[in-house]
Amino acid sequence: MKKVFALAVSTALLSLAACHTSPREQAADNIEANTEAVADNLEDAGDAAGNSTVEDMLDNRADAVRATGQNQAEDMRTHDADTNLSNGI
Repeated sequence: MKKVFALAVSTALLSLAACHTSPREQAADNIEANTEAVADNLEDAGDAAGNSTVEDMLDNRADAVRATGQNQAEDMRTHDADTNLSNGI
C-alpha cells in the first residue's frame, strides 16, 4: 500500500514539475519513473522470496532495469527524435 501511495505521489510531483519542461524531457522523466517502479517491484519480490540466491538475482535484474531506463532517458534527452534514430523513435 505504501508503494502505491509513493508511486502516486511521485507521479503527481512529476506531472507538476513537467509543466515547464519540453515534451522530450517529460518523456525522459517518464521513462526513469517507470523503470524505477519496475526495479522497486523486483527488489520487493526478491525481499519476499526468502531465498538469498533468488533475492540476489532479482536485485541484479533491478539494477539492470534501472541502468537501461537511465540510458534510454539520457538518449531521449540528447538525441533529436526527428533526425536521429538512435533512440528508436
